[in-house]
Amino acid sequence: MGESIGILSIKGGVGKTTTTVALGSALAQRGKSVLLVDANFSAPNLALHLGIVQPEISLYDVLQGKANALGAVEETDYGFDIIAGRLNMKKVFYPDYMKLKEKIQHLKYHYDVILIDSSPTLDHETLAAMMASDKLLIVTTPDHATLSCTLHAVKVAKQKKVPIVGLIINKVYGKKFELSLEQIEKITGVPVLAVVPHEINIPKALAELRPSTFEAEETEAVVEYKKLAAFLVGESYKDKRFSTKLKAFFFSSKLPKQEINRQLKNKSYKIETEN
Repeated sequence: MGESIGILSIKGGVGKTTTTVALGSALAQRGKSVLLVDANFSAPNLALHLGIVQPEISLYDVLQGKANALGAVEETDYGFDIIAGRLNMKKVFYPDYMKLKEKIQHLKYHYDVILIDSSPTLDHETLAAMMASDKLLIVTTPDHATLSCTLHAVKVAKQKKVPIVGLIINKVYGKKFELSLEQIEKITGVPVLAVVPHEINIPKALAELRPSTFEAEETEAVVEYKKLAAFLVGESYKDKRFSTKLKAFFFSSKLPKQEINRQLKNKSYKIETEN
C-alpha cells in the first residue's frame, strides 16, 4: 500500500505546484508509480503545468459523486499520472474536508506515492489536502513574510496531528539578506529537507509545460529534487557530477544542513558518488 504526501504552502508564488510536478517526475524516474492530485478546488492549476486544460473527468466530479477516483486518473508523458481539477466551475464548491481522503484512499493500492497539491491559502481546501495526507512537506521561501505563513501552516498541521516530514526552501538566491536555514528551523521547529536554488531552467520548464526534472541537465535544483525523491522512498542517490567529486575531495567533512537532516531522518537514504 502506498502513501499520500501533501505538498503545502499557504502563500502563493513560492513554487508549491512546480515543486509537486518536479518531485512527481523525480519519483517516477526512480521506478515508482506516482499519482498527482490537484486539491486546489477553486483555482486548480496543477494540470496546466502539464498542458492539460480541461480534463474529461476531474476531481470535482469525484467529490460530487459523479465519478470514481480511478476513472478520473489521466496518464501523462512524464511517467506519473494525475487527477486534475476543473476550471470554470459554475458554482463555488465547498466539500466536506474529510471527503477527499475518503474518495482517494483506495488509490494507495494502485500507487507507491500520491502527491497532493494543496490550495495556497489556509481554508477548507488546504484542510482537505492535509487530512487526506499521511504526511506533509511544506514549501517556503527564505523571507519573513513567507515564513510567517509557513509558521501558521505548521501550527495547524500539528493541531490536526498530521506529521510534517520537513520543509522545502525554494527560490534560494544564496544571499546574506535571506533567512538562514538555522533561523528557519529555529522559528518553525521543523527540519529543512531540501534547499532549491533559484534557477532559470525552472520557469523555462514551466513555459515548456514539463517538469523541471524531466530529461533535464543535472543542475543544483534538479539534483536537490532528485535527492529529496530518493529520501522519501528510502533509497540511495548516485550523484554522477564531477563537481560533486571535487567537493567531496576538498570539503569531505562539510555536508549541507539539509543533507545531514535527510540522512538523520531516514537511515536507508544515502548519497553515492562514482569513483
